[in-house]
Amino acid sequence: QVHLVESGGGLVQAGGSLRLSCAASGRTFSSYAMGWFRQAPGKEREFVAAINWSGSITYYADSVKGRFTISRDNAKNTVYLQMNRLKPEDTAVYYCAVVLTSRTIPPMGKSEYDYWGQGTQVTVSS
Repeated sequence: QVHLVESGGGLVQAGGSLRLSCAASGRTFSSYAMGWFRQAPGKEREFVAAINWSGSITYYADSVKGRFTISRDNAKNTVYLQMNRLKPEDTAVYYCAVVLTSRTIPPMGKSEYDYWGQGTQVTVSS
């Protein structure tokens, strides 16, 4: 089992930046794909970004492409989400997740992931 804990959320002004971290405890996920998802009030949890085991392959939702960057530090069992040029529509609870099965590419569907963190709130004011 993997325990994931997100941090770094908070209140930020539109156009600002925020860096989220997801730290793993217990079983490490250095060989597995990781993803970031978000869920705003009244909306379903949606894909934000994903990264393969080595960090060589990344995918982003169109809504965040060019603004967000996912990265990982396997030595620290941590995945990051650098969020730049934030918009009010980025406001949501952000979750990190890990898929434990081997994947050639990181999946984008939330049903593909096995473990989830509790989320961290990101609020972008206008």
